[in-house]
Amino acid sequence: MKYKFLIISTLIVFEVQLVSSQDKKQKNPQEEEAKTGWTFGALPTITFDSDLGFQYGALTNIYHYGDGSTYPEYRHSLYFEVSRFTRGTGFNRFYYDSYYLLNDIRVTADISYLTEQAMQFYGLNGYQAVYNPAFEDADSPDYISRLFYSHRRNMFRVMVNIQGHMIKGDRRFRWIAGFVTHDNAINSLDIDRLNRGRSEEDRLPEVPTIYDKYIEWGLLTEEEKNGNRITYLKAGLAYDNRDNEPHPFKGLWSEAVISHTPSFLGEGHFAYTKLTLLHRQYFTIIPKIMSAAYRLGYQATLQGNVPFHMQPHIITSNMTGAYSEGLGGSRTLRGILRNRVVGEDFALGNFELRYKFVRTRLMKQNFYIATNLFSDIGILTRNINLDLSRVPETERSLYFSDTNDKIHASAGMGVKFALNDNFIISCDYGRAFDQRDGNSGIYIGLNFLY
Repeated sequence: MKYKFLIISTLIVFEVQLVSSQDKKQKNPQEEEAKTGWTFGALPTITFDSDLGFQYGALTNIYHYGDGSTYPEYRHSLYFEVSRFTRGTGFNRFYYDSYYLLNDIRVTADISYLTEQAMQFYGLNGYQAVYNPAFEDADSPDYISRLFYSHRRNMFRVMVNIQGHMIKGDRRFRWIAGFVTHDNAINSLDIDRLNRGRSEEDRLPEVPTIYDKYIEWGLLTEEEKNGNRITYLKAGLAYDNRDNEPHPFKGLWSEAVISHTPSFLGEGHFAYTKLTLLHRQYFTIIPKIMSAAYRLGYQATLQGNVPFHMQPHIITSNMTGAYSEGLGGSRTLRGILRNRVVGEDFALGNFELRYKFVRTRLMKQNFYIATNLFSDIGILTRNINLDLSRVPETERSLYFSDTNDKIHASAGMGVKFALNDNFIISCDYGRAFDQRDGNSGIYIGLNFLY
């Protein structure tokens, strides 16, 4: 049995700004005040995962609002996160976002080093890859390992995106350009490290995982099985007329992006081109209180050969979290196992009802609490070609199905705590509709999903 607990989650907010005589006047506690100068929120967390150990660390998001004339839009946002698990998993991330660095051209940059001692891997092609929870259940007679569906991954990522105006002075119509480098090092589990400090009855067995079996069966090639350095260039168009970026109540946000990975920018093994289409729309139900939103997405490989570890990657103009991966997990299908649905092409849909039920001021900060009800769906529209001829007949039915992929669906609810309309702590709980996608998931992070 695997346990994960959130033990401590504390929010600290500081403000550095000049205060005028008008700012000192008594205000309605529900009246929002334009922020000026620098503010930041900090969130220290301690969690425990039975297989990864204790997590300790902190994150902070620093905002600069200038003279406040653009509030709630910030002029500069700087995000830092450093955290560790005692058995080796770690997160190190810096993210920057601004319209004001290059004269109204939006610049976003991300530098991250993410180490995962047990990253989820459930096979390829959605429901054609059989998921059996009994293999992970130590109380089941079919038990193999709690981390049977896992492998190691260390990822170093550098991303720079820029967006400019198609029409001078009009931010709605934009061009998109950028480059992203992923350096993924992938290996089998380090069982000795994961077993360090465990009692004899709680130790993980030294057995092949599904990742090891995929290598044994030749489903992962020599060139991709241990990861690669992949660099892609992207260009596209976007239309965005949202009334507020962190929590819109009306407007559209649509983008079409072409990305190309030339072999000479990586390790020479892979070259491919992908198309990504994303559309989001927001509706006001009760002004400033209740809204509805949806996101539709489609991503396809147009040509070339994609390594398995880059197939879950979703290409966007702007990241709202540490990962941009799916289908399955906190950024795509909440309640469904992370990266459960991996294929060549996919489509997804997310639908939410959002309600701000508390709006007030706290420690001279604008503060609100919101809840969201959601439903997520996704499906593969094209599979990865797999040659199963090396899979023993006695094992094929255990790990592969002839069933074509069908819609993967989940639903759930969440709560958001927001300071100054930009620093949003998100807690979502989702349940999968089909046991082949797992059971449920709890996700604690930052920002609305879209």
